[in-house]
Amino acid sequence: MFLSVVALGVLAVSCSDNDDNESTTSGLTLNLEGLEALGDDFVYEGWIIVDEQPVSTGTFTSVDFPQTFQVNTSQLEEATDFVLSIEPADDSDPEPAATKILSGTFSGDSATVNSNAMVGDFGTSTGTYILATPTDTDDTNEESGVWFLDNSSGSAMAGLDLPTLSDGWKYEGWVVMNEMAISTGTFTDPASADDNAATSVYKGDDNDGPSFPGEDYLQNPPSGLTFPTDLKGTTIVISVEPYPDNNASPFTIKPLAHVVPSDAADHTAITMEDGPLASLSGTVVR
Repeated sequence: MFLSVVALGVLAVSCSDNDDNESTTSGLTLNLEGLEALGDDFVYEGWIIVDEQPVSTGTFTSVDFPQTFQVNTSQLEEATDFVLSIEPADDSDPEPAATKILSGTFSGDSATVNSNAMVGDFGTSTGTYILATPTDTDDTNEESGVWFLDNSSGSAMAGLDLPTLSDGWKYEGWVVMNEMAISTGTFTDPASADDNAATSVYKGDDNDGPSFPGEDYLQNPPSGLTFPTDLKGTTIVISVEPYPDNNASPFTIKPLAHVVPSDAADHTAITMEDGPLASLSGTVVR
């Protein structure tokens, strides 16, 4: 009888300790640089990796930092890594989405995180483009189209040298004119055509454009613009976009950019420069 009472007492104490453990939380502080607000349909979500399994630390939409989240203390102490993902705002899936943007390994109480492993390392990315309008037969408006190809050898070759993106990401080309960013289309392979032809000209079912990313700005201009136009003086950009994406503007990661020279010659290879932001970074402290 005595042993039974002692056993029950130990069990009661153990259960109480476990309950306290499970209800104890500690702060996890994120201080991240370069993030931009997402569209209304998406949120950022943090994850700690515990025993190789993801544990959510909470979602957020504000990109003002630092931000602190309360996380189970024992799980936080055991966490080996931190990951940030982009999730649907109305999300019933408890697992992280494919679109992961930052990651880092804890060393003591902090982790230095960046986007290189989750998105891509763009440190050696290069780009070349030409001005041309190959989807029509008019050779007087060649400055109204941009194609990411290199024809300096006499034959058209891929003009973009970019790393293969992780799942959940696509590249997108842009022309910024009159303070408006106009997409050339999204793509994953720089040596293949992109998914856009809204402003190019096509004859019947024939695609007269090169088999590379690019666009002719000849028809269907957005409000405030007139096509054909002159792209000299505009800014050409390659961005990295989350997929799916409901934001009509370029995402924060822009590894390549270039202002088209005022004396740029048509059908002549033009070299791009480093863009304004090739990597996101920050710190996470527990």
